[in-house]
Amino acid sequence: MNPLKAFRKEFTSVWDTGVFGISVGEIVTALLIIFGFLWIRRLFFRFIVTSLKGLTRRTKTDLDDQLLNALEKPLEFGFVIIGIYVAGQVLPFSDDVGNIFDRLIRSFIALVLFWAIFRSIDPLSSLMDRGIELMGSMSMRDTMKGFFVKLAKFIVICLGVAAVFQEWGFNVAAVLGSLGLVGMAVALGAKDFIANLFAGLTIFLDRMFEKGNWIQTPDVDGTVEDIGFRATKIRRFDKALVTIPNARLAGEALINFSRMTNRRIYWKIGVEYRTSKEQLQGIIQDILAYLNESDDFETNPERTKTFVFMDSFGASSIDIMLYCFTVTTDWGDWLACKERLAYKVKDIVEGHGTAFAFPSTSLYVETLPFGTPEPFPIPGQTTPAAPKTTP
Repeated sequence: MNPLKAFRKEFTSVWDTGVFGISVGEIVTALLIIFGFLWIRRLFFRFIVTSLKGLTRRTKTDLDDQLLNALEKPLEFGFVIIGIYVAGQVLPFSDDVGNIFDRLIRSFIALVLFWAIFRSIDPLSSLMDRGIELMGSMSMRDTMKGFFVKLAKFIVICLGVAAVFQEWGFNVAAVLGSLGLVGMAVALGAKDFIANLFAGLTIFLDRMFEKGNWIQTPDVDGTVEDIGFRATKIRRFDKALVTIPNARLAGEALINFSRMTNRRIYWKIGVEYRTSKEQLQGIIQDILAYLNESDDFETNPERTKTFVFMDSFGASSIDIMLYCFTVTTDWGDWLACKERLAYKVKDIVEGHGTAFAFPSTSLYVETLPFGTPEPFPIPGQTTPAAPKTTP
């Protein structure tokens, strides 16, 4: 036999036999189909998607731009799935392999669909803004929005996993029903998680605090950075991050400083005892006049209370009580207002001819216990005669 004919016969035999009964020609054809769809995908995104992006940029809203960007990755993978499916139609699969291939394709389709929904949640969440406008401040709406977005993503992930499992023959309803047999154990093991979850809902519904608020608890003092399903993250003022379970926060007293309408200044101003009544009255009147005239302080009696009175007689001072509120609640601005008030009080007190008192002790001696002391002569001076005493 001719060696070339023999080699061609062997080559044809290998070509027709291929792998697992599939000829090499069919495998090459399937690969070419897949690469063809990859090329079609490239053309689709270069021309069609680019044109759509140009149209969305002309609209007044950013929702269509964000939605198109969110769907871009699932669409890319969708072309791959279509190419694999068409390529599979060329290959002569057996019944068992064909069933596995069909389930795999359906699983990929379910994956792409739920992936697209998952990525669309963030841009579509802007539609929730009007629905949660009644929740109060902008930061509270953002907090509620973030919570519902996380919840929606969690539900989509669970549904996607259930859809994929169902394609592979798992009875999802039966599996969920069978969980009732171990429900007690699961409930006992997850009681802390469930408690924290409901505590998180309580924090949202009661509006105890929101993202960005400055709160103080018995354990931590700082700014709320994130409110999650299980715990809340608080950034302390030393920049350390503290994570506290929601159940603990919802069950203990906390102070929300961000809800302050005004910020208080409460001083005791001590002046010397030599200060006269007229000086005290002048000091009090000038301080009140400054508080009423300055834009730093809220003196409307319907909103706050302002008091400047002579309060008490201290151990070494006459005490004037100064009780007022600033307009600002920002800590830095409050410190600046308090500094300006301190300078003004100092000028007023000194302007009325008196001074601030400081702790002091005076010793008064009526008689010396050992009689009159002998005079001590100073060198170079004559010693004065001692006073005569009557026996």
